[in-house]
Amino acid sequence: MSNLTKLALEQSLKRFLLKKPLDRITIKDLTDDVGISRMSFYYHFKDIYDLVEWSCIYDATNVLKGNKTYDTWQEGLTSIFEAVLQNKPFILNVYHATTQDSIERFLFATVHDLILGVVREKAQGTNISEEQIQFIADFYKYSFVGIMLDWIGKGMNEDYNEIVYNMANTLHGSIANSISNFTNEAK
Repeated sequence: MSNLTKLALEQSLKRFLLKKPLDRITIKDLTDDVGISRMSFYYHFKDIYDLVEWSCIYDATNVLKGNKTYDTWQEGLTSIFEAVLQNKPFILNVYHATTQDSIERFLFATVHDLILGVVREKAQGTNISEEQIQFIADFYKYSFVGIMLDWIGKGMNEDYNEIVYNMANTLHGSIANSISNFTNEAK
């Protein structure tokens, strides 16, 4: 039941964001729309920004659908772009509000999860350390998220499939090369 209330509040917030900016939405707007008391809202969230944060994290957990392997990472990245685009009013409104870091944390967590799976797969059978695996995943995470934030900042008008294609071409073979560079360093 608790998750149902959170999901109802998330949907209400997303509906309101179609009509007005985040800083004009009140807890009363949301609780009246969902039909719950303010105390029920505060039982789940400390404020609207906490709801935004939860929404980003919740949505991030549902985005990748298992596409965390070398063969499927491009589908996973496409899924992230699609999820962001499907929530365009929400993302743009939050991006331009004072809570832009919520969007960044959502993207960093989601992209890191995707890339880490790929790096771990490609590193199997090597003597690369977990610290080095994390470093490689972080390196690519910051690159991917930077490109996505530019895309969001420009209003999400570019074709994300072309962006993913360009990222795939840029990335092709580079993770294996990075792992190889660390492996050769250890010899």
